[in-house]
This record gives sequence, C-alpha cells and structure tokens, in this order.
Amino acid sequence: QVQLVESGGGLVQAGGSLTLSCAASGSIFSFYTTNWDRQVRGKERELVATMSSGGRNGYSDSVNGRFTISRDNAKNTVSLEMNSLKPEDTGVYYCNLARGISNYWGQGTQVTVSS
Repeated sequence: QVQLVESGGGLVQAGGSLTLSCAASGSIFSFYTTNWDRQVRGKERELVATMSSGGRNGYSDSVNGRFTISRDNAKNTVSLEMNSLKPEDTGVYYCNLARGISNYWGQGTQVTVSS
C-alpha cells in the first residue's frame, strides 16, 4: 500500500510564496505520474500541475507561470513551488500518484492566501 504525506501548507500573504512537498512510501513512485490537485471551497477538485514519469510537466491555466512542479525519483518526493500567490489559490492541496486505474492520494494540506 502506497502512502503519501504532504507538507508545507500554511498562511501566506498575496504575492508570497510557498513550497509544498509530498513524500511517498513504496517502490512504485518512479513509474507513476505525479499530480497536485486542489480543492477550493464550493468548487470541484481541479488538477493544477502534473509531471509524468518521464519528466514532462503541465499546468492549469490558472497557475501556469506561477507554479512549478518537480520530482525526485530517488527520494520518492514531488514538490510544488508556488509563487505570486493569489487569494483564489486558497484551498486544500492534494498530492496524487496515478497510473492507469491506480490512484493514490495524500491527506491534503491547507494553503490560505490572505489579501
């Protein structure tokens, strides 16, 4: 069973930065796509950043140019560097490993951006 543990959330002022980290247990990490999703209150969970096992990345329009996803397969970690944060970035951020029908989720970490 894979376990994902996120860290790095918190309260930050608009324009500030935070870096989220996710540590995964097990030996499958390098074979999986790594994603960061977020759940904003009253809205559906959305994918904000993704990085394939081969290192290709992608971002939602709302964060493109401000967020950067990275992964370290040797350490089984994936990170999300978030810059120029906006109040609308407030939400719970989830780390996800995905491959085919297999999906693993972390417990989420709260990010709050004050105006």
